[in-house]
Amino acid sequence: MELQIAVAKINKYAVSESGDTLEVIERPTGGLSVVLADGQTSGRGAKAVSMMVVRKVISLIAEGVRDGAAARAASDALFAERAGKVTCTLNIASVDLHSNTIVLTRNNPAPMFICRGENIDIHAEDSVPLGISRNVRPVITELTIEAGLTIVIFSDGISHAGERRGEPMDVRHTIRSLIEDQDPSPQELADSLLAQAVRLDDNRPADDISVLILRVSPLTGDNVRRMTVRLPIHA
Repeated sequence: MELQIAVAKINKYAVSESGDTLEVIERPTGGLSVVLADGQTSGRGAKAVSMMVVRKVISLIAEGVRDGAAARAASDALFAERAGKVTCTLNIASVDLHSNTIVLTRNNPAPMFICRGENIDIHAEDSVPLGISRNVRPVITELTIEAGLTIVIFSDGISHAGERRGEPMDVRHTIRSLIEDQDPSPQELADSLLAQAVRLDDNRPADDISVLILRVSPLTGDNVRRMTVRLPIHA
């Protein structure tokens, strides 16, 4: 089997800096972790918050700290620094080759979706952002690594897309229609979800939007690890 990771991100309309930060780190016991944080509001201040949270989390994961403990530590650090006045959502998706599982850690009111073929499960358990108190705990979901598994994670820019025009995005329906009609690659799925959210916001995103897709597929190529990143630069 092989893991494929795809990301699509866009800034809030007319804001030069995204408040969302995403990083990928190799785990000390084998595997990868993807960390996505969304700082409160948008722009430079939100970016500083999300970067602080992500750096705290990945430094702890690199030291062998469990994901849930890393999330709680990042929350405590944010609370201490901002006195509970600033929050940040957090998602950690870890492929742990030691336990042969995928561990999903969520401090984010936005749900996530787990797809197995045409079966799409929504995980929308109550979850609060980091930094609101000293007792913030994440919601943790652990899955066995299996071919055909697709995980959809996003920041709240997807959840709020279309709200100002009274047409909120039906994420589950959109995922289902894409999977049933097109059998998209992870990048195509991420791009399509982002594009639909932007359309619902009249091509002027009302918030920063990040979409993260993880898929476990049968291994069809060689054993080389690859990563491709595309960053538009506006001179």
